[in-house]
Amino acid sequence: MKIDTMVAIGIGGFIGAILRAYTAGMVNTAFKSEIPFGTLSVNLIGSLLLGIFIGAIQYGGIQNPYLKSMLTTGMMGAFTTFSTFAVESFFLFKNTLYIEALIYITLNVIGCILLAGAGFKGIEAILK
Repeated sequence: MKIDTMVAIGIGGFIGAILRAYTAGMVNTAFKSEIPFGTLSVNLIGSLLLGIFIGAIQYGGIQNPYLKSMLTTGMMGAFTTFSTFAVESFFLFKNTLYIEALIYITLNVIGCILLAGAGFKGIEAILK
C-alpha cells in the first residue's frame, strides 16, 4: 500500500473516531438505558453511510481513490465498532440481562444490514 493511501485512511480514521466518540456520547446522554444505544447508533448510522459510500463508488459518484479509502476504510472503519458491540453484548449476558442482550444484538445485526442496503439502494436509484 502506498503512503498517500495510508495517509488518506489515517485522516478518515481520525475523523471517524472523533465522530464516533461524539455521536455515541450524545446518544448515551440522551437515552439512559442498560442497552448501549450509543454503540448501536454508530453501527446503524455507519452501516447506512457505508452503504451510501459503496453505492456512490460503484456508480461513479466517488471516483478519487484516496477519497474512497478515506471514507470507507478510514472514516467508517473508525466510526463503527463491532468489537465494542461484541463486548457490550457479552456483558449484557454476563449481567443476566438476557432480553436486553437479545434486543441489542438483533437491532445491531438486522438494523445494520437493512441500513447498509438502504444506503446502497438510495445511491443506486440516484446514480444508476
